[in-house]
Order: sequence, then structure tokens, then C-alpha cells
Amino acid sequence: MTRTFLKAAVALACFAMPVLAQADDRLDVVAQFEIKAPEPATSGYIFTRMGVAETLVNANADGELTPGLATSWEVSQDGMTWVFALREGVVFHDGSAMTADAVVNALEIARAKPGPLQDLPITGIAAGDGEITVTLSEPMAALPAFLAEYRSQILSPASYAADGTGVAIIGTGPYRITAMEPPLSLDATAFAEYWGNAPHIADVSYSGVSRVETRALMAESGEAEFVFGLDPASVSRLGMLDDVEVLSVAIPRTLLIKVNAGHPFLAEPDARRALSLAIDRAGIAQAVLRYPEGADQLFPPSTADWHNDALAPLSYEVEEAKKLLAGLGWEAGSDGILTRDGARFAVTLTTYPDRPELPLVAAVLEQQFRTIGIDLTVNTTNSSEIPAGHQDGSLELGLIARNFSLVPDPIGTILSDYVGNGDWGAMNWRNEEFATLLRGLARGDGGNAERARASEILQAELPIIPIAWYRQTLAVSDRVTGAEIDPFERSFGLENIRWAE
Repeated sequence: MTRTFLKAAVALACFAMPVLAQADDRLDVVAQFEIKAPEPATSGYIFTRMGVAETLVNANADGELTPGLATSWEVSQDGMTWVFALREGVVFHDGSAMTADAVVNALEIARAKPGPLQDLPITGIAAGDGEITVTLSEPMAALPAFLAEYRSQILSPASYAADGTGVAIIGTGPYRITAMEPPLSLDATAFAEYWGNAPHIADVSYSGVSRVETRALMAESGEAEFVFGLDPASVSRLGMLDDVEVLSVAIPRTLLIKVNAGHPFLAEPDARRALSLAIDRAGIAQAVLRYPEGADQLFPPSTADWHNDALAPLSYEVEEAKKLLAGLGWEAGSDGILTRDGARFAVTLTTYPDRPELPLVAAVLEQQFRTIGIDLTVNTTNSSEIPAGHQDGSLELGLIARNFSLVPDPIGTILSDYVGNGDWGAMNWRNEEFATLLRGLARGDGGNAERARASEILQAELPIIPIAWYRQTLAVSDRVTGAEIDPFERSFGLENIRWAE
């Protein structure tokens, strides 16, 4: 069976897979994410990971900030003014120069759209001679880290319509897009005028494939050299093949339950603690995820400054969970489901199949919650239903995977999720002490003691309920060498890949 024929068969299996002409000298990347539009605000993470677009600031594998399109930055003594020196000689993929005006244009468009920049105390961004100046209404020590986030990517002015909507992705990266068919595919080729080191492989492609079975088949058959988003069973099977290597690394991402703390059944901290106590994290980690252990707090060890070794760990105690619920006035009905004031403790858990482990974990939670008298309905749908339900107040519980490194300094995500009403964070929960601590840390005030206290508050009140810390897995063909996993999920590292000899 030829590779082209097999790719067509795989496409039919997933009903929407783009059939791309197979090229033996093209590196094919497959993941579960759709390209929603040529728009950084919605699909920017694909363009940065594919090496098409770049940001002013980068981060290395340890989370340390490094130069990107800005070679250096400095802040005034009062913390209110930042100056970023721009890299000289950078050219966009349309041949135009990356000027200070172009950088300001991209950042102003980015901060006018939903995203981390929108919530920052920025009062102005001005172009200078080979530099840009960002002024703030209050200090923000983590500002450079926010400029490393994918929605802060720098694109040519021709990338945007007059109203700022993205119409093309014209970046500065080592690869430029030659074809794109949202929502499923893009092709890119090495950019001859790239300011940095030239890629070793000239042509690359990306395909968004929704079904994990199809992604695994493509890795097994050699239809793609890089395959992300595999379920535990596929990882085990692929790991036994001679021509596929499975890489795995711990990343700053946590599988958790997002709780609507304004729901009448979930408003009391003891109700949320009861849900947490009903979860057998070790069992889920080992039997479902095939991880060595579950999460005993929100922040994984890979978020070193935020992981709190002194924190009392989350535990699995079914009888204690039942006692807490009884103390809140819940009594078991004839069918074993709790009732209070004539209402059954029935709630819906919304999740999505983009990450194949989530529906599996949801099915286990349905059984575990039933043991304490909670009737859980699982709704597996599009991931966009999570932020939509957050905004309209309809979400009750959401099973999600949250990355704390989208902004390389976790303060960016934490501030958005637990103080700024972020779509993927706390819902109808607010703690003034926590908010004060976070704002101080964002300004650069405080350190380990303040971070430890913040983690204690989250552990005590559980506006979200951690279940497991993540490992990123990648199936790599033996046709290539030099593959590595970026634990901060900023890049696929395609520019460093070579064909195997």
C-alpha cells in the first residue's frame, strides 16, 4: 500500500482529514488542534509552534526568558516604563522590514483582543529608533513574559484587515506559509531571508486530526513524522515499534475540574472539598493515564516557584466526603442520590475530546462521584463550550487541562485565571487576600512566602479541583533526528530537525 493511498484511507476514517500530497522530503506534523482562522487570537499557538511566527521574547526549556525579536529589555526604576531593543535586519515573509512601527501595530492589535495583554495596565506602546517603549499605570515585573505568549506574536501589517482581524499569517520565523486550508492544514517552507539559523528541512506541513485513533495510525504507518495528542493505549503500542520513538516529558499543565462556585450545590467550600475527597487520583493516574501518580495540589513540580512541598496534599477519603455533605444538609434518597430541600444533587460535567484522556477520566469521575451520592452527567462536546459556559454562567463543572506556561512566568496565567475572570480559571469565586497577593507578585513585590500562601488558599477553597499533572508525549519517526519536546509548549523545534542518514 502506498503512502498516498494510506493517507487517503486515514482521511476517510476521520471524515474530515485533509488529503495532502505526500512528499518524501516534507516533514509532516499531526496534532489534535484545528486552525480556526489566520488569526493569532484563536490559532496563534499553531503558528508559533510551527516556526512561522515569533514573539519579542522567548523562553528556554527551564522557563528562563531569552531574546527573541527583541535582543534586550530594561525597566525604569519606578517599574512603569519598559524599553525593548529590536533585533536589526529582521524581514517579514512578505519582504517588508520589521520596524518599530510594525511591532507596535501588532501589539496594539493583540491587546485590543481577548488575551493576556488586554488585562495588563498598559497605557501606551510607542515606536522609537530601533526600539519600542511600553508605559504602564502600575509596575508589572512579568511584562517580558507576557510578550513571549503566542497571542503577542509579531506579524506584518499586511496580516490584518482594517479592523484588526487576522487575514494572513505573515511572520518572521524560519518557515513561511505557502498554503493554508482552515481548519485542517497548512504547508510551509524555509524562509530564505530568516534572520537566524536556516532550518535543516526545507518543507513542513501541519494537519489537525480530531480522532486520536487516526493520529496513532498515522504515526504507526509513517504517514507523519511528528504526532502529538496520543492516548495512553496508543503510547504503549507505539512504544513497542522499532521505527517510532515515543518521547515524554513533564510539563506545567494540570488536569483539573473547573467548578462554578456560584452554583447552589457547589458554593460552599465543603461541597468542593467533598468532590475532591471522592476522587481516587492515584487510581486515575495509573489505570487511565498511566502516569506514576496523581496531582496532590494544583501546581506541578515543573512550575518550580509555585509548587509548594509544604502543602498538605489532597487525599482520597470517601467517608470524609460523605460527612462533609451530610453537614451541609444533604441526605441520601431512595436511589442513593443526595437530596436537599427537594433538589437532587445532579450536576453536569462538560469536557472535550481534543485531549483523548479527558472523556476517559470523566467516565471514571461519574462512578466515583456516585459513591458519595452525586449524580454526574458527562457532556463531551467542543472545547469552546467551556469558555462559553463560563461567560453565560451555564457551566456547572468542566474537566479541562490547563497550561500554566502559556505565559512563561506562571503569574500571567494565574493572575488571569483566579483574579481576572479568565475563561479557563475560577468561576464565581473571589478571595481578596489571594487577589492582593497575586497583584503584589505581578508588580514584583513578594516571593516564595507569598506564592506559598496563595497556593494554600487555592488548596483550602478549591475553586478548581486538581486531578493529575501532565506529561507531554510525542511519537517521532526514525526518519528524523534531533526531536525534543519543549516543556513550555511554545515550539515544535522543527528548525532543529534533520533527516536521518
